[in-house]
Amino acid sequence: MSEPTHSIQATGLADILERVLDKGIVIAGDIKIQIADIDLLTIKIRLLIASVDKAMEMGINWWQEDTYLSTKAREKELMQHQEELVSRLEKLEAMNRPE
Repeated sequence: MSEPTHSIQATGLADILERVLDKGIVIAGDIKIQIADIDLLTIKIRLLIASVDKAMEMGINWWQEDTYLSTKAREKELMQHQEELVSRLEKLEAMNRPE
């Protein structure tokens, strides 16, 4: 008697993962705690699983603007801070110049 084989092999699992990442999948759920029709707590959970290319195709690119994930975003933020500081310094120097 031979061992039973599983219908999903590693390659099958890789194919499924590739399809999910290519098409994308959304899992959504809400948790609501109420007492006597008074909402005490509402938690909305949304999970999107997709490849980076698919996410960008759908207009989702938040990681590009997150300063913890993107060095370009961090550099942009630092440049803005530097410009603000230079502007403030110029104003202070202008206020302290003798007329």
